[in-house]
Amino acid sequence: MSVNALRQYLEFLKNSGIKELYLPESNNQKRLNELQHQYSNCTKCSLSQSRHNFVYGEGNPNALAMLIGEGPGEQEDKTGRPFVGAAGQLLEKMLAAINLKRSDVYIANIVKCRPPGNRNPEADERRACLPYLLEQIQIIQPKLLLLLGLVSAQTLLNNNNTLGWHRGKIHYFMDIPALVTYHPSALLRNPEWKKPAWVDLQEFQKEYEKLRLETVR
Repeated sequence: MSVNALRQYLEFLKNSGIKELYLPESNNQKRLNELQHQYSNCTKCSLSQSRHNFVYGEGNPNALAMLIGEGPGEQEDKTGRPFVGAAGQLLEKMLAAINLKRSDVYIANIVKCRPPGNRNPEADERRACLPYLLEQIQIIQPKLLLLLGLVSAQTLLNNNNTLGWHRGKIHYFMDIPALVTYHPSALLRNPEWKKPAWVDLQEFQKEYEKLRLETVR
């Protein structure tokens, strides 16, 4: 259905007095919910010993884009939701600056449990948790990835290069184009990085809009 046809259909419903539409749970969402419940008591690595909540991920189960950070922080550990603390608030502002909402994308992390003291997840912890993320990607089948921070970039792109090396170019993970930018928590610690992060976001927006237009056609 074209954008104009969809707009006409919604206008028709409005004029007919229909104010709400019931949207059944998608198969993707059902599967993700099942897996979240299945994995919630995971003990594959030592991070399980100190966690309060297994932070699986959330967002649009049919998203064009997935955002992938490194791991939950204190607020995420308390709530079981990714990116809800100060870094999450900044991420929402970053998305709003490119005309996106949390509900437009799917948000996940390399590891699903909080590393003590918010340290970087170690190699064995990443390896233990990575199958969960790969499964999420296979279910959602995003057309674009935004990797937030060095841990996410090095883990998924399998290298030890700097963040500067990763930024400003398109990489591929599971044949999906992937862009890299600063983690929001890094931007909170170093506000001078917000300007180059904005450059990254604009590039992400350009790629996202190309995909969105191709999908609507």
